[in-house]
Amino acid sequence: MTEAPASVTVTAAATPAALDLVQNQLADLWRSSPGVSARDRARFEMGLVEMVANVVEHAYRRDDSGAAGSGARELSVRITVTDDSLEAELGDNGMPVEIDLSDVTLPDPEAESGRGLALALASLDHLEHRRDGGRNVWVLRCVRGRDA
Repeated sequence: MTEAPASVTVTAAATPAALDLVQNQLADLWRSSPGVSARDRARFEMGLVEMVANVVEHAYRRDDSGAAGSGARELSVRITVTDDSLEAELGDNGMPVEIDLSDVTLPDPEAESGRGLALALASLDHLEHRRDGGRNVWVLRCVRGRDA
């Protein structure tokens, strides 16, 4: 049976409270998409939560050159469920990110931080970053039903 694509969008100040908003919207999306397996939900949610947390924590030394111009710390998240995948696009007006995702590894076990991107990469089938119109854009995807 084919499910109609379902999606939610969150636009909020890029503060720790944004993570709660995203998780609440994701819970609503899961309720409206009962065909998504618990395994797929867990993989996707781990990657999404890690990326939202990274944006909130690291993207903001304010970038007034971006689209927001006002200096407001903005985060947008669009999450979509299709028959084949779980997808999210995150956008922020923070400082430009310079990162080679192919170089991301877990830090030393004694490190107190630095695991977010590595965990996101491990849980997702696709993660990319680009700078577009003064915003960082992160694209996340989990293929549904994939054996991990």
